[in-house]
Amino acid sequence: MIKVKNLTKRYGELEAVKNVSFTIERGHIYGLLGANGAGKSTTMNMMTGCLAPTSGSIVVGGYDISAHPEKAKALIGYLPEIPPLYTDMTPREYLTFIAQARRFRGDLDAHVDEIMGKTRISHVSERLIKNLSKGYRQRVGIAQAMIGDPEIIILDEPTVGLDPRQIIEIRELISELGKDHTVIISSHILTEISECCNRIIIISAGEVIACDSLENLHRTFLGPDMLSVSVKSSAKQAVEILKRVGSLGKISLEENEDGTCDISIECPKDRDVREDVFFAFAKAGHAILTMQKITASLEDLFLKATDGERALYPEDEDGTDDGESSNGVALPSLADFLRRTRAERRDSAENDDDDNDDDDDDGYKPLFGRK
Repeated sequence: MIKVKNLTKRYGELEAVKNVSFTIERGHIYGLLGANGAGKSTTMNMMTGCLAPTSGSIVVGGYDISAHPEKAKALIGYLPEIPPLYTDMTPREYLTFIAQARRFRGDLDAHVDEIMGKTRISHVSERLIKNLSKGYRQRVGIAQAMIGDPEIIILDEPTVGLDPRQIIEIRELISELGKDHTVIISSHILTEISECCNRIIIISAGEVIACDSLENLHRTFLGPDMLSVSVKSSAKQAVEILKRVGSLGKISLEENEDGTCDISIECPKDRDVREDVFFAFAKAGHAILTMQKITASLEDLFLKATDGERALYPEDEDGTDDGESSNGVALPSLADFLRRTRAERRDSAENDDDDNDDDDDDGYKPLFGRK
């Protein structure tokens, strides 16, 4: 459906997206995952034709979005992070306007009614958008992305600012959309991606570092699940018992002074060994005190994939912050910046006291030139 090749976007010396390549296949819900500032929204804006890339190509449904923008964009419905709503319209008026702007051919009223039904906004269709809650506004925004029944729906931070109930409702709506559309969701909230998506694209500092199914990414970055067992036996006895189970991965044991043994077992990917392990120890007359299967979370996957990526200004061992931009240009230290501005304000206050002792602003000087 979408082929992104060597996509790059620069803002002056800042390289927001760096030589990104990936493919979006039909019939999946993709999660575009990354920290704030990783380049997710910039990538989406280029994929939808809202922003021109510095270099690289984007092909949507066989059409290059730069050479054939109208044909490519006709295949895409897009919800930006801030929904583009005309708040003095009702949802029905707004969606009708969007359909006309997109040159919808067909029974317009029936199409708008159908979209409102799918997004569950029919009962507020005659209220002004400015009087709707944020959750309903978000639904109206998703509805406009669905106008014309595009093959691809792209949603940038669709649940930002919503309460837990609204988030659940939007998740359910996205799952419904995924049955008939290819859906791409951008988010830095890991639970959103894990709940909705069956394909993950991880962006870190403007680069795509992973693009695969959640299962394959788990296997690539985190390895197999682990089974943690505490049993009443010696390590030697535990090893002999586990040999009878067979087909286990790597096993590590730690014998405790109280006569128990803590065991960590690498689980085979195609077999649940908990029952076999339980009955093996039970048959040998050794009590299992605890047993827990440990499956890594999407948060673990993200941290592993980004190699524990730190903030924009990482701390050195001495506690100061420094860093470089993606093109090697030195970045200002955040800690130094704060210390410098505080010192400048302190010096300014002292000078101001010397020049005008009756000033009543206690030496306050605004950081950016205006109180």
